Amino acid sequence: MKRRFNPILFLYQWLIFIPLFAVATVLTALFTILFAALFRDKEITYLPARAWSRFACYGMFITVHVEGAENISKEESYIFAANHQSGYDIFLIYGWLDSRFKWIMKKELRKIPLVGAACEAAGHIFIDRTSPMSAKKSIDDASRKLVNGSSVVIFPEGTRSKDGKLGKFKRGAFFLASEIKLPIVPLTIKGTFKALPIWSYLIHPAKLTLVIHKPIPYEPVFDQDQQLLIERVRTEVEKGI
Repeated sequence: MKRRFNPILFLYQWLIFIPLFAVATVLTALFTILFAALFRDKEITYLPARAWSRFACYGMFITVHVEGAENISKEESYIFAANHQSGYDIFLIYGWLDSRFKWIMKKELRKIPLVGAACEAAGHIFIDRTSPMSAKKSIDDASRKLVNGSSVVIFPEGTRSKDGKLGKFKRGAFFLASEIKLPIVPLTIKGTFKALPIWSYLIHPAKLTLVIHKPIPYEPVFDQDQQLLIERVRTEVEKGI
């Protein structure tokens, strides 16, 4: 996909937005650590990251539209399963998914100065994909956290799309669903690939859309045929696209 180079936007991004975003990231991490210590898993703990994500969008002239917000309840816990188009998926979900949720992230992210500490304080779930025993321990940890309206977000494709198209959903991403048996809410993300594709460092103004589909209750049949669940979730995500 060929994109027109805009020198004014380029200068604005690297001379103004990026420095401000770096400062906002540090402040977000500090306030998240502070609020997590004071309020634990309350709504206020999510406010710094939500404001940070919205700044990441509005600061680069990106607009957001949400569909289906009425399909979920703040009092219920879910597994949110979203397609993965771009690094901006994080900002879209963090900024506009009105739910207390945890990310599942690689254990290496814990080593990022300050950000790793903030993620740990907020209760996000780190997984060591190279060790089945460690991964199982992380799943057990997640099971204890996902109660009373606290949810989790997964990207079943496993990595960002290279062409903007919906990829294959990996079976491993649904292991958590089979263990915890919470309702699964498919999320469709549109527009983030245009804003920031995987092969670019230049952010473009775009209109992003987050479609929140109706929850799919976990049924006993999924224990015998997990592929049935995977196909059902993928079909819903694809419908939104």
